[in-house]
Amino acid sequence: MAGSLVAAALSLGIAEAAVHAGTRAPDARPLFASLTSGPAPSNLTVKTRLVWEGADLDGDGQADIANPTGHAPRGEDAYGEGRFHASRDGGEREHEGVDYIATPGQAVSAPISGYVSKIGFAYPDDQTLKFVEIENPALHLTARAFYVDPDVAVGDTVAVGQPIGHAHSLQARYPLGITDHVHLEIAANGRKLDAATLITARAETERVAAD
Repeated sequence: MAGSLVAAALSLGIAEAAVHAGTRAPDARPLFASLTSGPAPSNLTVKTRLVWEGADLDGDGQADIANPTGHAPRGEDAYGEGRFHASRDGGEREHEGVDYIATPGQAVSAPISGYVSKIGFAYPDDQTLKFVEIENPALHLTARAFYVDPDVAVGDTVAVGQPIGHAHSLQARYPLGITDHVHLEIAANGRKLDAATLITARAETERVAAD
């Protein structure tokens, strides 16, 4: 008899639990809240900029070439294009460097490491437009950055990317409307190279607060 009563009580308890579970209030809160992400702050905007990376020629994990101005190569203007081997003088010669857009007065970076081997004039009849030549004997490289007001002297040692001077305006020399730039020539063992193949750009985005 006692065993029968215990079994009946257990059955009754289970039945009541089932009834309560089935009649749970519809507005009961869940034990675990779901997390949702709200909209991004409205005062943020995405900006994209170009980051210029130089080639690692000796395999040490560090760039051996640098963009002298941090800007893109010059496109076409009243005096031609700034790319390597662009036509000059009606096709009689080819452009032997790459022109990187510059703002007059901005700092110009050393395109390679080495020592300053020469400071000269870009044109025999112009004492204002100069170039800085850098030699790197270890890599057998020579670089010339034209239209620079130098802050270095012959014999100085420079590191790639180090400021070597400031960009000069070209408007007096080319009054029809040229894009101000730094003309970069790079040679390996005397052979001119296309700097655009050694200096490449990648897009980098960042979120910044809107003005």
